[in-house]
Amino acid sequence: MGKIQLTRVDDRLIHGQVMTKWSKGLGINAIFIVDNDVAKDDFMKQIYISSGSRSGLVIKVMSTSEVYSYWKDKQFEDLKVLLLFKTIQNVYEAVNLGLPIDVLNIGGVSKKKDTQMVISSVNLSNDEIDYLSQLSKDSNVDIFFQMIPDSNRINFNNWVKK
Repeated sequence: MGKIQLTRVDDRLIHGQVMTKWSKGLGINAIFIVDNDVAKDDFMKQIYISSGSRSGLVIKVMSTSEVYSYWKDKQFEDLKVLLLFKTIQNVYEAVNLGLPIDVLNIGGVSKKKDTQMVISSVNLSNDEIDYLSQLSKDSNVDIFFQMIPDSNRINFNNWVKK
């Protein structure tokens, strides 16, 4: 049976920090990009898959329903997986489908209109905060903000209380 080593939201998806700091440090041998829009775009899927091919990692691009089905049917085989989501909404959807996510790292959410900064790399809208609150409360997901493994880790529930 496979294992989810880390679940992360980073709207940049695969980049140097994900490839080196997180994946190597956690013994990850597969990165599953989970994004409903990217999963429909054959061109972008091919770019992501080929970008990781030189790393020796298994790279898959799936929608939320596809990743849930892969878990349900094959338990991610024998892979040690980094689930890499582009949006918090897609994480929320995957968890509500039944994907067993216990811990969620929010590492990169770009600044947009009507967002507030949590850490330098994470800016959240009210809707995103609501999704995270529901994940924490209803699904007991341990949520934290952290850009790279050796940076300061901020617990979501402690941040919300402030």
